Amino acid sequence: MIVILLKDVKGTGKAGEVVKVSDGYARNMLIPKGFATEASDGNIRNLEKQKALAEEKKNAEYAKAEAFAEKLSGLTVNIATKSGEGGKLFGSITSKDIAEALKEQHKIDIDKKKFAMDSPIKHVGETEVLIKLYYEISAKLKVNVTG
Repeated sequence: MIVILLKDVKGTGKAGEVVKVSDGYARNMLIPKGFATEASDGNIRNLEKQKALAEEKKNAEYAKAEAFAEKLSGLTVNIATKSGEGGKLFGSITSKDIAEALKEQHKIDIDKKKFAMDSPIKHVGETEVLIKLYYEISAKLKVNVTG
C-alpha cells in the first residue's frame, strides 16, 4: 500500500514523504495512529499544495532576512565604558551589551544568541561583530567602543 506520512516514522520515512509499506502495517499501525494517510489522488494534490506554500513562505522569510542583513550592515553601535592604559577595558563588552545598545540606539531588537562572537570585546576601538539572522544569511555590525 502506498501512503503519505504525516509524521516522522523511524525506519519508514519522514513527514510528507510518499512511501510504499505493507498493507497490514498501514492498516493496523500507521493509519489508525495518525502517522499516515492513504495516498489517493486528492491527498497527493493536497500534499503538493502544502509543499508549495511552505516553499513560498521559506522564500519570503529568506528575502526578508536578506533585506534586514543589508540594513544592519550599514549601522554602527557606540558603547562608552571605562578603560585603562593602552585602551584595555576594565570589564568586557559581551553580546548582551551589544544587543542592549542596538535596541537603545537603533530600536532594533535582536536576541543575544544570534551574535557570533568568539570572545568578548576587551579593547577600545571599532570591531565588526557577525550576527547570524537565517540559515545562510549573516550581517556584520560595527561596534565602536570608547573609553
